[in-house]
Amino acid sequence: MDLQYFKSHKMCWGTLGTVRPYSNFHPKRDVIKIHEALEKKDATTLVRILTNRSNAQRQDIANIFKETTQRDLKAGMKKVLSADLEALMLELMMPPLQHEAHRLQQAMAGFGTDEETLLEILCTRSSKELRNINSTYKEMYEKDLEKEAKGETSGDFARLIVALINKEDVAGVVERDVECLAASLNGKKADVDPWINILTSRDSNHFNKVLMGLELEFGQMVTPILEKRFSGEIRLGLGVLVECIQNPAMYLAKRLTTMKAQIVQGIMVSHSEEDLLCIRVAFLKLTGTSLYSTLQKYFKRDHLEALLAICRSED
Repeated sequence: MDLQYFKSHKMCWGTLGTVRPYSNFHPKRDVIKIHEALEKKDATTLVRILTNRSNAQRQDIANIFKETTQRDLKAGMKKVLSADLEALMLELMMPPLQHEAHRLQQAMAGFGTDEETLLEILCTRSSKELRNINSTYKEMYEKDLEKEAKGETSGDFARLIVALINKEDVAGVVERDVECLAASLNGKKADVDPWINILTSRDSNHFNKVLMGLELEFGQMVTPILEKRFSGEIRLGLGVLVECIQNPAMYLAKRLTTMKAQIVQGIMVSHSEEDLLCIRVAFLKLTGTSLYSTLQKYFKRDHLEALLAICRSED
C-alpha cells in the first residue's frame, strides 16, 4: 500500500470514502511511469498508480497521456489487461457520471435485464444525481434512459423504474402519507400506485418518518409487509427501495456478499470516494468479517490487489 495515501487524509478530512486525492501528485511523472508500464505490459504498476489516485487525478493523467503520446490511455490499457482486472481498471478511469451511466447500460444490455443493478443505482442516487446521470447516458449512448428502461421492463415494475428515474423531492405531510400507504394495503388486493407515487417523490428524512409511522401502524417492519402483499418484480423493487431509504449502506453491503466480480467492483468504484467506509462497517456488521478479508477469499493476483487498494484496510 502506498504510504502517501495515509498523508492525504488531511486533504479530505471528514470524507467517508476510501480513495482520496494523492497528496504528492505529479501527473507528468505518473504518465511516464504508466507509459513504461504499458510498454512492458506491467499490470502491477498500473494498478499501484491508478488505485492510489482520485478520479479527478486519473482524468488529469489520461488527458496528459493523450497530449504527450497522442494515444488513448484506456485503449492502451485494454491491450495490457484482461478479464475482470481490465473491466475494473476501465471503470476506475471513467468519470463518476459516466460510470453510473455505463452500469445502467450494462444492466439493460444483452439478453435479460439486471433488475437489481438498476434498482441499486436508481434507489441510492438523489434526484439531482439522476438528472445528471440521465443527461450523461444520452450523451454516451445517444439514447433516452427512460425509453430504454421502458423497453427492458414491464408492468408495475416498469412504472416504478420510470418514476425513480424522474424522482423529485415534493413536500408532503407524514401523517397523510402514512394513512394513504396503510389504506393501500387494507383491500383484498394491495394497491401499488400510492407506493410508487409517494416513495419516489419525497426526501429521505420524510421517507423515514413515513416508514416509522407504518411500522407503528402495523406493529411490524415494512419489508415483511411488502413481501406478503406484493409479488414478482414489483415486490423486489419496493423492497429494495425501502431498504435503501432505511439503510443504504446495509443494502449495498448485502449486495457485496454475493462476491460476484461485476457487482463488487461496480459498487466499490461507485462509492470509493463517497461512503465506502460506511459500507465496510455495514459489511462487518452483516457478516462478522471485514470486506478486506473477504475479498482475499474470492479474488486473486492483480485483480485482488486493485480491489484491496480501493477497500484500503481491515476493519
